[in-house]
Amino acid sequence: MTLIKSISGIRGTIGGPAGDTLNPLDIVKFTSAYATFIQRRSTGNGQARRQRIVVGRDARMSGEMVRSIVCGTLIGMGFDVIDIGMATTPTTELAVTMAKADGGIIITASHNPRQWNALKLLNEKGEFLTKEDGNEVLQIADDEDFSFAEVDNLGTYTSDDSFNQKHVDAVLALSLVDQQAVRDAHFKVCVDAINSVGALILPQLFEQLGVASTIINAQPNGDFAHNPEPLEKNLSGIMQEMRSGKYDLGIVVDPDVDRLAFICEDGKMFGEEYTLVSVADYVLQHTPGNTVSNLSSTRALRDVTQKHGGEYTAAAVGEVNVTTMMKKVGAVIGGEGNGGVIYPECHYGRDALVGIALFLSALAHEQCAVSELRARMPEYSIAKNRIDLTPSTDVDAILEKVKLLYKDQQVNDIDGVKIDFPDKWVHLRKSNTEPIIRVYSEAATMEQAEALAADIMKVVLEMQ
Repeated sequence: MTLIKSISGIRGTIGGPAGDTLNPLDIVKFTSAYATFIQRRSTGNGQARRQRIVVGRDARMSGEMVRSIVCGTLIGMGFDVIDIGMATTPTTELAVTMAKADGGIIITASHNPRQWNALKLLNEKGEFLTKEDGNEVLQIADDEDFSFAEVDNLGTYTSDDSFNQKHVDAVLALSLVDQQAVRDAHFKVCVDAINSVGALILPQLFEQLGVASTIINAQPNGDFAHNPEPLEKNLSGIMQEMRSGKYDLGIVVDPDVDRLAFICEDGKMFGEEYTLVSVADYVLQHTPGNTVSNLSSTRALRDVTQKHGGEYTAAAVGEVNVTTMMKKVGAVIGGEGNGGVIYPECHYGRDALVGIALFLSALAHEQCAVSELRARMPEYSIAKNRIDLTPSTDVDAILEKVKLLYKDQQVNDIDGVKIDFPDKWVHLRKSNTEPIIRVYSEAATMEQAEALAADIMKVVLEMQ
């Protein structure tokens, strides 16, 4: 059983004793702490109305249980609740600003397996909390420093299922989403919706774009048909379906639809790292500017950005770190190599609908097969490894030694240690939840990337 408390919220497995899992008692405690944080944040702003919180959830089997506790707790804290039902993470983010709410709670464990769920916490901009704000919520929870409303000051409950369509409308209104070109292309797509909320909203998007879609794993019941992380090893079903030759593009989303992976017309993976790269290439053709991704993402985004005359910046791993850096450098697009596209013209959050609409627009303009589009991108391969350590290992000390050992190379230490060689890189980060070091490496081929990782891992193991 697992309960993980972090700056972005609380996640854990369902069932088991209080304090060790995501259970009703801890759901109440952390929801109350978040509500208290929002109350304190708004104190003195002259706001006359009662505060509002948007609540949305993915289709996990535990979602209804968690939703009812979250909504009831917020009402007990004196908040008006806007329950948008089953909705994607980006839909909930947009709903916060559209409803002029004071914050939002997304009930989703993203790509984690079915036994997991989580509370992801948003500010009034529909963005994830900063590290400082997240730590404040955790401190309030630890202290149980919250007070519930008296009977005359209880909040209210409103159900509003209109935000899926509002989200689709916002995507279609983007200047670089060329609806006419996409309609004229008569695309046929196959979509793996993993039996979650993508099965609800993506058909709406495709219908309005004039795209013929076949949805597999289309029951939003949370009974995931396979491991829900959109990686090649988990996607044999849709890859086989794509080999039938009936489709132009395969599309895969995770349970809360903020990550996006494509499959070529021949059933081969486009590569999750290249979701952002390909969309950015299209955006930068029309709106040159800067880009941001995290330190563990492919160098291909840097290459594409420089090709279009922009500057690329790497941020620490974590969506809030990427969006903070995007604002700092005025990036026109950014995201993460796990298939997360962040397009500020819509909002500062990873959004698979935005990624799909922009990618289809690019494909319609290029008038080529998906595999041809992929072949035009800079070619790199990423290897993802880990080093298992003992709980007593001083990971920070090891990373400092690695940094010193490679001091003659370009080193970035804002999040672990990343060593940039002229033709490759390796990034070492300690896990926040396990005694391990994650080792990501990239080079021109997978063999070279694995060899680089092996060399670094050998060095680290000798330091223990």
